[in-house]
Amino acid sequence: MPLPSSTRREFLQQAGLLSASLLASHIGLAMGQKNNPVILLRSGWQIENIGDVAHTPAFLALMETYLPGARAIFWPHYAILPQTEIDMLMLRFPRLQIVRGKVVNGKPDSAELEKAFAEADLFVHNSGPAMIGWAEAEAFKTRTGKPFGVFGVTYGLYGKQERATLPKADFVYFRDSVSLALAKQDGITAPIMAFGPDAAFATDVVNREAATRYLKANNLQPGKFVVCIPKQRHTPAWLHKAKNRPVDTDRQARNEAMKEHDHAPMREAIIAIVRQTDCKVLIGHEDETELPIGKEWLLDKLPDDVKKGVVWRSEPWLLEEALGIYRQSAGYFGHEQHTPIMCIGNGIPAILGRWEEQSSKGIMWNDIGLSNWLFDFDREEDIKRYVPTVLEMVKKPVEAKKYARKAQELVRRNHQQGFKAIENAINKAQKQG
Repeated sequence: MPLPSSTRREFLQQAGLLSASLLASHIGLAMGQKNNPVILLRSGWQIENIGDVAHTPAFLALMETYLPGARAIFWPHYAILPQTEIDMLMLRFPRLQIVRGKVVNGKPDSAELEKAFAEADLFVHNSGPAMIGWAEAEAFKTRTGKPFGVFGVTYGLYGKQERATLPKADFVYFRDSVSLALAKQDGITAPIMAFGPDAAFATDVVNREAATRYLKANNLQPGKFVVCIPKQRHTPAWLHKAKNRPVDTDRQARNEAMKEHDHAPMREAIIAIVRQTDCKVLIGHEDETELPIGKEWLLDKLPDDVKKGVVWRSEPWLLEEALGIYRQSAGYFGHEQHTPIMCIGNGIPAILGRWEEQSSKGIMWNDIGLSNWLFDFDREEDIKRYVPTVLEMVKKPVEAKKYARKAQELVRRNHQQGFKAIENAINKAQKQG
């Protein structure tokens, strides 16, 4: 459920907001714009995964911190934007404008999008699995003559299109070092090319009331439970109702073939936590298709004595409730990738599992100093150290939080550096305009 309006003040306080003037003074960034800058943000890649939902409010939170005088226009990529997401965004960012429309033959097909092109000083392609919006970035630059930039993407999905578009950007931040190296190898030479963590680290939308209510209903004590999320080798997008895709039988077969290999170590970790510590385990989800496998692949296969210390989230949750629960946990382990990103961004320990079917995104755990918490499930030597590492995170919470916060600080410094590039691009656009 979206936050009721009566909780708005509490929500804003929980997000740790300060006035724009105090923020500007606190961070000490030199704002040189003649006018309050406007950023056209291309984001919102899908709605079925709370990790993807997090990209947009996270970037807006970064804007609020590092460009407090700026205004954002959110241009969703996905055709569907649920009212719950709109409510969440408008409650947290009441000045936000949302526009609809497509680029057709290089031009906006709606009056509101045409106006957004005219008003914006800069087009920013938000974090994602690739430069999904390459055509829109090209159209913006060609039609307006103003710059665009890319903030924290993985590289390689679109090949030819990305290689043609990225060199035209004022800045390109790749969310993992593998992507950065590959882009350089492919001869991409944008003015600024560097490592830039996924925007989702900055997610701060929280419904503390809903989170607390859920924890109490399930007898989960703050700091005395860990979150665990399963994942299939290939996200079964054919189960996403809004996408209306046919079943990919090859991918489905691969998921079935690897489910025991990938989740037996997770069950072993759950058993160790429940039997050896006073912590419980909450089996959650990031993508809506993970709800049933949390029960079938994890909970149902646990010993009866362990099940007593495990809670399975049986209903979908909104981003703001999920993050509120993560913040009160002792940590995370699992195969999803944006939940650990959000955890580390909020100072919560997070252990990440990955495999060859995923992109290089997970390598960012090495890039932010968390190599001890990155596990390649295609390497048996990694799997062997999985349970001991998860158990150590739970048994040594002080050390685990220290490790997480060191990474959190590195991410913050990188985000600040990225926003200096954004500020410079805006300054250039306003001088030219």
